[in-house]
Amino acid sequence: MKSIYNLIKEEVRRHPIIKKSILATSINWKRSHYIILAELISEELSEKEELRNEKRFELGSSISHITLQRFFESDYDYKTHNDLRFIKTLDKICIFLGFKNLNSFVKSVRGKNSYDESKLGKEFATDIVYKFCQKNFEFFKFFPDLRFDLFDDLIFMNSSFIERIKSFSYELEDSKLNLFTNNNRSNFEIFDIVVVSEESEMIVVKAQEFWNLVFKIENTEKEYIINELDTHIYFIKRIDNVWKLWDSYIPNSGVLNILIQQKP
Repeated sequence: MKSIYNLIKEEVRRHPIIKKSILATSINWKRSHYIILAELISEELSEKEELRNEKRFELGSSISHITLQRFFESDYDYKTHNDLRFIKTLDKICIFLGFKNLNSFVKSVRGKNSYDESKLGKEFATDIVYKFCQKNFEFFKFFPDLRFDLFDDLIFMNSSFIERIKSFSYELEDSKLNLFTNNNRSNFEIFDIVVVSEESEMIVVKAQEFWNLVFKIENTEKEYIINELDTHIYFIKRIDNVWKLWDSYIPNSGVLNILIQQKP
Protein backbone atom coordinates (compact mmCIF):
# COMPACT_ATOMS: atom_id res chain seq x y z
CA MET A 1 0.00 0.00 0.00
CA LYS A 2 2.98 2.32 0.30
CA SER A 3 2.92 2.91 -3.46
CA ILE A 4 -0.83 3.60 -3.31
CA TYR A 5 -0.41 6.23 -0.59
CA ASN A 6 2.36 7.96 -2.54
CA LEU A 7 0.09 8.07 -5.58
CA ILE A 8 -2.68 9.66 -3.50
CA LYS A 9 -0.26 12.39 -2.43
CA GLU A 10 0.72 13.01 -6.05
CA GLU A 11 -2.91 13.14 -7.19
CA VAL A 12 -3.78 15.68 -4.50
CA ARG A 13 -0.99 17.97 -5.68
CA ARG A 14 -2.15 17.57 -9.29
CA HIS A 15 -5.81 18.27 -8.51
CA PRO A 16 -7.09 21.35 -10.44
CA ILE A 17 -8.31 23.03 -7.23
CA ILE A 18 -4.88 22.67 -5.64
CA LYS A 19 -3.03 23.76 -8.78
CA LYS A 20 -5.10 26.96 -8.89
CA SER A 21 -4.40 27.76 -5.24
CA ILE A 22 -1.44 29.28 -3.45
CA LEU A 23 -0.35 25.72 -2.62
CA ALA A 24 0.88 25.25 -6.18
CA THR A 25 3.59 27.86 -5.64
CA SER A 26 5.31 25.88 -2.90
CA ILE A 27 6.93 22.45 -3.04
CA ASN A 28 7.61 22.09 0.68
CA TRP A 29 4.33 22.61 2.50
CA LYS A 30 4.29 23.87 6.07
CA ARG A 31 1.58 24.04 8.73
CA SER A 32 -0.14 27.03 7.11
CA HIS A 33 -0.27 25.20 3.78
CA TYR A 34 -1.96 22.19 5.37
CA ILE A 35 -4.54 24.48 6.95
CA ILE A 36 -5.35 25.83 3.48
CA LEU A 37 -5.37 22.30 2.06
CA ALA A 38 -7.81 21.15 4.75
CA GLU A 39 -10.12 24.06 3.98
CA LEU A 40 -10.06 23.39 0.22
CA ILE A 41 -10.73 19.68 0.65
CA SER A 42 -13.48 20.25 3.24
CA GLU A 43 -15.21 22.80 1.03
CA GLU A 44 -15.18 20.39 -1.91
CA LEU A 45 -16.38 17.47 0.25
CA SER A 46 -19.40 19.47 1.42
CA GLU A 47 -20.68 19.38 -2.16
CA LYS A 48 -19.93 15.73 -2.93
CA GLU A 49 -22.79 13.35 -3.64
CA GLU A 50 -20.82 10.53 -1.97
CA LEU A 51 -21.20 12.27 1.37
CA ARG A 52 -24.95 12.53 1.43
CA ASN A 53 -27.25 11.02 4.03
CA GLU A 54 -25.77 8.41 6.42
CA LYS A 55 -22.37 8.44 4.70
CA ARG A 56 -21.89 11.99 5.96
CA PHE A 57 -22.46 10.81 9.53
CA GLU A 58 -20.05 7.91 9.07
CA LEU A 59 -17.17 9.89 7.55
CA GLY A 60 -17.97 13.54 8.16
CA SER A 61 -17.42 16.24 5.56
CA SER A 62 -14.40 17.99 7.07
CA ILE A 63 -10.77 16.99 7.40
CA SER A 64 -8.09 17.93 9.91
CA HIS A 65 -5.00 19.82 8.77
CA ILE A 66 -3.02 17.93 11.42
CA THR A 67 -4.05 14.59 9.94
CA LEU A 68 -3.19 15.80 6.44
CA GLN A 69 0.22 17.01 7.58
CA ARG A 70 0.90 13.67 9.25
CA PHE A 71 -0.11 11.82 6.08
CA PHE A 72 2.00 13.92 3.72
CA GLU A 73 5.11 14.20 5.89
CA SER A 74 5.32 10.76 7.50
CA ASP A 75 6.71 7.59 6.00
CA TYR A 76 4.23 4.78 5.50
CA ASP A 77 3.67 2.67 8.61
CA TYR A 78 1.38 -0.37 8.65
CA LYS A 79 -0.08 0.20 12.09
CA THR A 80 -0.53 3.97 11.84
CA HIS A 81 -1.80 4.13 8.28
CA ASN A 82 -4.16 1.18 8.69
CA ASP A 83 -5.88 2.61 11.74
CA LEU A 84 -9.61 2.75 11.02
CA ARG A 85 -9.80 6.51 11.64
CA PHE A 86 -6.95 7.08 9.20
CA ILE A 87 -8.59 4.85 6.57
CA LYS A 88 -11.69 7.05 6.84
CA THR A 89 -9.48 10.10 6.24
CA LEU A 90 -8.11 8.44 3.11
CA ASP A 91 -11.67 7.70 1.99
CA LYS A 92 -12.42 11.42 2.20
CA ILE A 93 -9.25 12.37 0.32
CA CYS A 94 -10.16 9.91 -2.45
CA ILE A 95 -13.71 11.31 -2.59
CA PHE A 96 -12.13 14.76 -3.00
CA LEU A 97 -10.11 13.32 -5.91
CA GLY A 98 -13.32 12.17 -7.58
CA PHE A 99 -13.52 8.55 -6.46
CA LYS A 100 -16.18 6.76 -4.43
CA ASN A 101 -13.70 5.83 -1.68
CA LEU A 102 -10.16 4.51 -1.11
CA ASN A 103 -10.99 1.10 -2.60
CA SER A 104 -12.31 2.76 -5.74
CA PHE A 105 -9.03 4.66 -6.09
CA VAL A 106 -7.01 1.45 -5.62
CA LYS A 107 -9.06 -0.39 -8.25
CA SER A 108 -8.55 2.50 -10.67
CA VAL A 109 -4.79 2.40 -10.16
CA ARG A 110 -4.69 -1.36 -10.62
CA GLY A 111 -6.67 -0.99 -13.82
CA LYS A 112 -3.93 1.26 -15.16
CA ASN A 113 -1.29 -1.33 -14.23
CA SER A 114 0.46 1.19 -11.99
CA TYR A 115 0.19 -1.21 -9.10
CA ASP A 116 1.91 -4.59 -9.53
CA GLU A 117 -0.15 -7.16 -7.69
CA SER A 118 2.24 -9.93 -8.65
CA LYS A 119 4.67 -8.54 -6.09
CA LEU A 120 2.74 -9.65 -3.06
CA GLY A 121 5.23 -10.16 -0.25
CA LYS A 122 4.82 -9.11 3.33
CA GLU A 123 3.58 -5.57 2.60
CA PHE A 124 0.58 -6.77 0.60
CA ALA A 125 -0.26 -9.56 3.06
CA THR A 126 0.11 -7.33 6.10
CA ASP A 127 -2.20 -4.77 4.58
CA ILE A 128 -4.96 -7.34 4.02
CA VAL A 129 -4.63 -8.80 7.53
CA TYR A 130 -4.75 -5.37 9.16
CA LYS A 131 -7.76 -4.34 7.09
CA PHE A 132 -9.62 -7.53 7.95
CA CYS A 133 -9.00 -7.10 11.67
CA GLN A 134 -10.15 -3.48 11.52
CA LYS A 135 -13.31 -4.44 9.61
CA ASN A 136 -13.92 -7.29 12.02
CA PHE A 137 -13.68 -4.89 14.96
CA GLU A 138 -16.01 -2.47 13.17
CA PHE A 139 -18.39 -5.37 12.47
CA PHE A 140 -18.59 -6.04 16.23
CA LYS A 141 -19.34 -2.37 16.87
CA PHE A 142 -22.49 -2.62 14.74
CA PHE A 143 -23.95 -5.44 16.87
CA PRO A 144 -26.76 -6.40 17.08
CA ASP A 145 -26.97 -5.40 13.40
CA LEU A 146 -25.07 -7.78 11.13
CA ARG A 147 -23.10 -5.78 8.55
CA PHE A 148 -21.59 -8.49 6.36
CA ASP A 149 -21.14 -5.89 3.61
CA LEU A 150 -18.13 -4.57 5.52
CA PHE A 151 -16.19 -7.59 4.27
CA ASP A 152 -17.13 -7.29 0.59
CA ASP A 153 -13.75 -5.92 -0.50
CA LEU A 154 -11.72 -8.30 1.66
CA ILE A 155 -13.35 -11.74 1.60
CA PHE A 156 -14.70 -13.74 -1.33
CA MET A 157 -18.44 -14.02 -0.72
CA ASN A 158 -18.55 -17.65 -1.87
CA SER A 159 -15.80 -18.73 0.53
CA SER A 160 -16.01 -20.95 3.58
CA PHE A 161 -14.49 -18.09 5.58
CA ILE A 162 -17.46 -15.77 5.14
CA GLU A 163 -19.87 -18.67 5.69
CA ARG A 164 -18.33 -19.33 9.12
CA ILE A 165 -18.56 -15.64 10.00
CA LYS A 166 -22.23 -15.63 9.02
CA SER A 167 -22.95 -18.86 10.89
CA PHE A 168 -21.46 -17.61 14.18
CA SER A 169 -23.10 -14.20 13.75
CA TYR A 170 -26.60 -15.47 13.04
CA GLU A 171 -26.44 -17.43 16.29
CA LEU A 172 -25.87 -14.12 18.09
CA GLU A 173 -28.51 -12.14 16.19
CA ASP A 174 -31.11 -12.21 18.99
CA SER A 175 -28.65 -11.70 21.86
CA LYS A 176 -28.91 -7.87 21.88
CA LEU A 177 -25.14 -7.54 22.18
CA ASN A 178 -23.31 -4.23 22.16
CA LEU A 179 -19.53 -3.87 22.00
CA PHE A 180 -18.38 -1.76 24.94
CA THR A 181 -15.71 0.67 23.69
CA ASN A 182 -15.65 3.37 26.38
CA ASN A 183 -12.11 4.28 27.48
CA ASN A 184 -10.70 1.85 24.93
CA ARG A 185 -12.14 -1.02 26.94
CA SER A 186 -12.37 -3.13 23.79
CA ASN A 187 -9.35 -3.27 21.50
CA PHE A 188 -7.08 -5.52 19.45
CA GLU A 189 -3.40 -5.73 18.50
CA ILE A 190 -1.52 -7.60 15.77
CA PHE A 191 2.04 -8.90 16.17
CA ASP A 192 4.62 -10.66 14.02
CA ILE A 193 2.96 -11.11 10.64
CA VAL A 194 4.85 -13.75 8.66
CA VAL A 195 4.36 -14.96 5.08
CA VAL A 196 4.31 -18.75 5.39
CA SER A 197 4.12 -19.49 1.67
CA GLU A 198 3.62 -17.54 -1.54
CA GLU A 199 2.47 -18.92 -4.88
CA SER A 200 0.95 -17.45 -8.01
CA GLU A 201 -2.63 -18.12 -6.85
CA MET A 202 -2.35 -18.33 -3.06
CA ILE A 203 -0.47 -16.67 -0.22
CA VAL A 204 -0.57 -18.01 3.34
CA VAL A 205 0.04 -15.67 6.25
CA LYS A 206 0.20 -16.17 9.99
CA ALA A 207 -0.21 -13.41 12.54
CA GLN A 208 -0.25 -13.33 16.29
CA GLU A 209 -3.28 -11.39 17.47
CA PHE A 210 -4.55 -10.21 20.83
CA TRP A 211 -8.27 -9.51 21.10
CA ASN A 212 -9.72 -7.85 24.18
CA LEU A 213 -13.48 -7.45 23.74
CA VAL A 214 -16.26 -6.61 26.15
CA PHE A 215 -19.83 -7.25 25.02
CA LYS A 216 -22.81 -6.04 27.04
CA ILE A 217 -26.44 -7.05 26.76
CA GLU A 218 -28.74 -4.10 26.05
CA ASN A 219 -30.45 -2.66 29.15
CA THR A 220 -28.79 -5.14 31.52
CA GLU A 221 -25.61 -5.44 33.58
CA LYS A 222 -24.69 -8.73 31.93
CA GLU A 223 -21.41 -8.76 30.04
CA TYR A 224 -19.16 -11.21 28.21
CA ILE A 225 -15.40 -10.69 28.17
CA ILE A 226 -13.02 -12.11 25.57
CA ASN A 227 -9.26 -12.04 26.20
CA GLU A 228 -7.54 -14.14 23.57
CA LEU A 229 -3.93 -14.24 22.36
CA ASP A 230 -3.54 -16.71 19.48
CA THR A 231 -1.78 -17.28 16.18
CA HIS A 232 -4.20 -16.87 13.29
CA ILE A 233 -3.56 -18.18 9.78
CA TYR A 234 -5.02 -16.54 6.68
CA PHE A 235 -5.29 -17.90 3.14
CA ILE A 236 -5.35 -15.16 0.52
CA LYS A 237 -6.45 -16.41 -2.89
CA ARG A 238 -6.34 -15.04 -6.39
CA ILE A 239 -9.53 -15.45 -8.46
CA ASP A 240 -10.06 -13.62 -11.77
CA ASN A 241 -6.96 -11.56 -11.00
CA VAL A 242 -8.45 -10.35 -7.70
CA TRP A 243 -6.78 -11.11 -4.36
CA LYS A 244 -9.02 -11.59 -1.32
CA LEU A 245 -9.24 -13.71 1.80
CA TRP A 246 -10.47 -17.20 1.05
CA ASP A 247 -10.07 -19.09 4.31
CA SER A 248 -8.57 -18.89 7.79
CA TYR A 249 -7.63 -20.84 10.85
CA ILE A 250 -8.64 -18.84 13.93
CA PRO A 251 -8.52 -20.96 17.11
CA ASN A 252 -10.92 -18.74 19.07
CA SER A 253 -13.62 -18.55 16.40
CA GLY A 254 -17.03 -18.80 18.03
CA VAL A 255 -15.73 -18.21 21.56
CA LEU A 256 -18.44 -15.59 22.16
CA ASN A 257 -21.11 -18.10 21.14
CA ILE A 258 -19.68 -20.61 23.64
CA LEU A 259 -19.58 -18.02 26.43
CA ILE A 260 -23.24 -17.15 25.88
CA GLN A 261 -24.24 -20.79 25.85
CA GLN A 262 -22.38 -21.51 29.09
CA LYS A 263 -23.36 -18.41 31.05
CA PRO A 264 -26.86 -18.48 32.60
